Amino acid sequence: MIFKVFPAEELAALYELLAVNPIVGPVLKGRDKKDNALYDFALTSGFADLALDYGQTMHSAKKFFLPHREDLCTFTLSDHDWDKHVDYGAYQHTVLFGLHPCDINALNKLDKVLMESVYPNPFYGAKRSNMFIVGHSCSPTPSCFCRSMASDSVIRGFDLFLTRLDDSYFAEVNSAKAYHLLEKIKSYHATDRDHKLFRHAVSEKNKKITAQVDTSDLTKILDMEFHADVWQEWGDKCLSCGTCANVCPTCYCYGVEEEVDLDLRHARKEKLLYSCNLVDFAEVAGGHNFRPESHTRLKYRYYHKHRGFVEAYEESLCVGCGRCGNACLADITVPEVIASVRGGDNNGK
Repeated sequence: MIFKVFPAEELAALYELLAVNPIVGPVLKGRDKKDNALYDFALTSGFADLALDYGQTMHSAKKFFLPHREDLCTFTLSDHDWDKHVDYGAYQHTVLFGLHPCDINALNKLDKVLMESVYPNPFYGAKRSNMFIVGHSCSPTPSCFCRSMASDSVIRGFDLFLTRLDDSYFAEVNSAKAYHLLEKIKSYHATDRDHKLFRHAVSEKNKKITAQVDTSDLTKILDMEFHADVWQEWGDKCLSCGTCANVCPTCYCYGVEEEVDLDLRHARKEKLLYSCNLVDFAEVAGGHNFRPESHTRLKYRYYHKHRGFVEAYEESLCVGCGRCGNACLADITVPEVIASVRGGDNNGK
């Protein structure tokens, strides 16, 4: 990887160079009842829209690759013949500006399932290959446990990653396009002093990560505690609302619905992102539900994240962003659940 440095004031020029394409970045959306700022990823109209000092966005950038609703295909019938139309939804290059390491790592995990598996998803792949990604260093929030999930840093899945130093940006260059882009602004190859400042910045960031999850032998412990009483306790708290999956950057479960117009001349097949916590997730034809109880659905969600995905891909599906706990109406958090399964004190510390 190539490391370059440029003055902080050049960031606006970098944005303008990229602005020949639509730029999506973190923007201020409003404030909650405690007057805390609420951020989310959205299309920007100028550099001033970017809020690069955000702690965490409400949703991840996943929605630009896996929309909540997406037509898989449409059908039109005319003159005793029919036509099928497929639209992957990737019309132009788009720039994602300001992603934190956890969100980039989340996309890397989704890539393994949706691009590198036996049956790749062309809708996801078309959008993913059409993105230019600029990562940005973060200031961890109290709910972040990304370091426990090895997602506090990132080495792939982006074109350019920026870390703010005192009055400059340390740029990790991961593509030829990004390298040539930096040639158009005032930049230079990082020196030993810049490397030292970068390591100091990373060290200071790590000190701010307070939430932790003990992942040692976690897959074995989950196997041993499959019938533990704590799952019933957490299930009694869970509202089965699916909010956790809605904000999670790595959840990809979906359902498919088909609609046929009354005139029988038009039809469409639509994919909808879904949640394994919803009551009808495991319901099949005939009305039988394999997971009718909330504690069973909650348990299997954790087993997919921290057990099944590890077995298949040798890493957890969770990136430790903390969004699920922040959004949960029942205040269920990953550190607390894992600590209780391990027989800990349930505080995730």
